[in-house]
Amino acid sequence: MEIHMDLPITAEKASSLKIGDFVYLTGEMYVARDAAHKRLFDLIEKGQKLPIDLKDSTIYYMGPSPAREGRPIGSAGPTTASRMDKYAPTLLDLGEKAMVGKGKRTKEVLEAVVRNHAVYFAAIGGAGALLSKCITSSKIIAYEDLGAEAIRKITPMRGRSVRLAKASRRRSLSLANRTSLLARTSRRRSSNLAKRTSYP
Repeated sequence: MEIHMDLPITAEKASSLKIGDFVYLTGEMYVARDAAHKRLFDLIEKGQKLPIDLKDSTIYYMGPSPAREGRPIGSAGPTTASRMDKYAPTLLDLGEKAMVGKGKRTKEVLEAVVRNHAVYFAAIGGAGALLSKCITSSKIIAYEDLGAEAIRKITPMRGRSVRLAKASRRRSLSLANRTSLLARTSRRRSSNLAKRTSYP
């Protein structure tokens, strides 16, 4: 099923999705990769305030290339989600509701997704240039010294939102089966999506 969903994603919205759904996301989301996640995790362990609000937040695992003149951001394809697996359960327990990346997740992450009524979206790999055209604004809000891995806040354009596939559900499948089904679903459809994806 194709679904258009406004951010932020709440537990109720996440619970309404089913594995294999294709979701167009519109609204503000954070962009962060492993270096930024490590810094956030270190602050949490020290009991210090975070530079972002995690409540009902969506984090896109991405490090953009330099933006061309007149564009808010460069190529914006997803990075491998497993790099964030060490940190994701903690962030989910603190309020994060959605993650966007590519590839499988660990059992611990999937358990945290279920426990917190959250969701992991598998983005289309190899479509970074196309995805960048859907982003209307990009602003660094923390860790500018990390360059491409700084934390950003981006806004996908309404009607040209990022198209993603849901990666987990609450019922029937075991955690191991969820992971393998996600991988099969993503591989089976990615080549066709690259050819036929369009944005109204």
